[in-house]
Amino acid sequence: MSKQPFIESPAPLTLHDHVYRGDQRLRVALVGHPNSGKSTIFNAVASTRYRTGKLTGTRKPYAECAVQVGVDEIHLVDLPGLPSLRGLAGDDLEALKYLLWGDARPLISIHERSAPPAPFPRPDVLIQVIDASALQQNLELSLELAELGLPVVIALNMMDEAHRKGIEIDVDLLSEKLGAPVIPTIALKGHGLEKLFETVLYSGRHPVCPLPQPPSPHIQEWANRLHHVVDRPEIRQAFSIPANMLTMNLLEQDNYLRTEIKNHFPEVAPAIHSLREQANRALPRKLTEEVKADRHHRAVSLYEAVAHSVQQPAAGWEERLDMLFLHPHWGLVGSLAVFAAVLFVVFEVSTGLDALSSARLAAFISSWQPHSAVGVIARAVADGLVGLIGIVIPYMLPLVLMLVALEESGIMHRIAFVVDRFFHAIGLHGRVAVPFLLGLGCNVPAIAATRSLQNSRDRVVASLLITFVPCSARSAVVLALGAKFLGATGVFLLFCLSLLVIAVLGRLLSHRYPEVSPGLIQEVPAYRWPQLKSLLASTWQRTRDIVTIVLPLLVAGSVVLALLQFMGGDRVINTALMPVTSWMLGLPLALGVPILFGVLRKELSLVMIYQALGTFDVGQLLDWIQISTFLVFLLFYVPCISTFAVMVKVIGRKEALFSVALSIGVALSAAILIRALLTGIGRFL
Repeated sequence: MSKQPFIESPAPLTLHDHVYRGDQRLRVALVGHPNSGKSTIFNAVASTRYRTGKLTGTRKPYAECAVQVGVDEIHLVDLPGLPSLRGLAGDDLEALKYLLWGDARPLISIHERSAPPAPFPRPDVLIQVIDASALQQNLELSLELAELGLPVVIALNMMDEAHRKGIEIDVDLLSEKLGAPVIPTIALKGHGLEKLFETVLYSGRHPVCPLPQPPSPHIQEWANRLHHVVDRPEIRQAFSIPANMLTMNLLEQDNYLRTEIKNHFPEVAPAIHSLREQANRALPRKLTEEVKADRHHRAVSLYEAVAHSVQQPAAGWEERLDMLFLHPHWGLVGSLAVFAAVLFVVFEVSTGLDALSSARLAAFISSWQPHSAVGVIARAVADGLVGLIGIVIPYMLPLVLMLVALEESGIMHRIAFVVDRFFHAIGLHGRVAVPFLLGLGCNVPAIAATRSLQNSRDRVVASLLITFVPCSARSAVVLALGAKFLGATGVFLLFCLSLLVIAVLGRLLSHRYPEVSPGLIQEVPAYRWPQLKSLLASTWQRTRDIVTIVLPLLVAGSVVLALLQFMGGDRVINTALMPVTSWMLGLPLALGVPILFGVLRKELSLVMIYQALGTFDVGQLLDWIQISTFLVFLLFYVPCISTFAVMVKVIGRKEALFSVALSIGVALSAAILIRALLTGIGRFL
């Protein structure tokens, strides 16, 4: 395949000896980061009916169709978002296999029982779709695609966004440096698409690979040495991967290729391991981190060479909002203001909803005092249902609805971008901000989302800290008690305390896990108005386990506590927990059982508190110091059993058990400290 510089495509009506038609269509794949506009381009040129499917054994969807371009036809495939070709696993790995082998199987892959990733051959040409307004983040993938040995056409999409942000890109210089054609497009408006596909056809007839983009000399030295180790005819035939790509992926310790080397060429694996150990000793950082940092540096240098800022046009409302959320100094203030506004709105709305719903129901059943076992069980079921209504309708639903609206509008991603500096301060990269923000809804998907973090140290530390993020269940409990008895200021201070604890623990955990992760870049999507249908669907998605999990647990727990009280068994448990409840926390002895059952669900603790105290108006039996102490303890106490289960899968049993011990220690320490502090303030007042 020739390596000549890219030549401008000829006029559209030029006749060619070979015409792409029928089974001889040119095979083209759209690749790029998520939200770069791949699907927008696909939908703009696709027929009204096109085929969809999922990569074999995955949940990753693809779409394919035939596209008419003059007298030619293109078989176009829209692949799932692929931010990198390095260190892939699971579903993302299948997308890479398609780019490498299509529907064929190399020798190293024939032992796999599943079918090839997609039922069509490897593409002839790649279209890398780049968000021009986030060019720097996409160039690392461009450097990796140059190793595939395929012609690449760059669709520099969202040029209007780049212009709006004051980013001017020298398209010709970018094309020259990459050795690949670069076509500016605005897919939403259909601009540039015709020229894009004409250029794709030209690249198919005159295949030109992107120019090689060698790493820095200190990395190239180790790449050359590794190349000599793996440059064998049998390895080249077995892997059927461009030699440079195989070398660089092994250099970066790609798990899939490393495993296949061990399985098929065990005599080579020790030499690779020995070379990596030598490099780790010789380089200032581990070889894997050095390779990543070098690729990042080359992408940044390329960006600085082809792009610069110009005077922006008159700012629209999007720019004005970005001036607030993404400002280097005021961005954090704006982010805190958003969450303060969310708490204020939820506080105000919840008070009214609570008065209309659970308060009336609680008053209605308060006079029912059964004495038989059947009556006690019936009253327990009623208490559980009233408690659930009192948590979900006034507090949880408004909170989750507003969080989903922030996510869908793009504001949540801006907050994640801004708090990058905060996470750097506690030893993490800002990319973990998205899982943290997901944790405000539920810790379970938040911890699961840390799997996308390639650095294991970041994954462990982030998972440990996410357990201290107040999920919607814990937030609902804080709001349900705090809103009534501590006021808006008290609730806000509790959430500020949570932020402080996370910051302090982050610093402490950075000493336990001292490894430093390489720098990364985050993307900020465009603003969009949340759609009501999508908003309601997402809210239901995040709260539907209330019906399937929480409701049975609450009713069952309420019945168990009622029977324990009826038979006197609760006194045994409460006495056993007296050192914690009474001595350390200064709480009534009766709260031992609710605290214990909080391991199942935090909502269960609140319902069982009502039962244990025999009233929904706990302010009659607990003073403001006791309520504050209990809420602080519950805020940091062991997360629910579902969170522990997902932690075992993500970071292992040892770290999950350490998380349990850490949360108990932090909960007790924080609650005792707050109790002492508030007691001192109370005496002073």
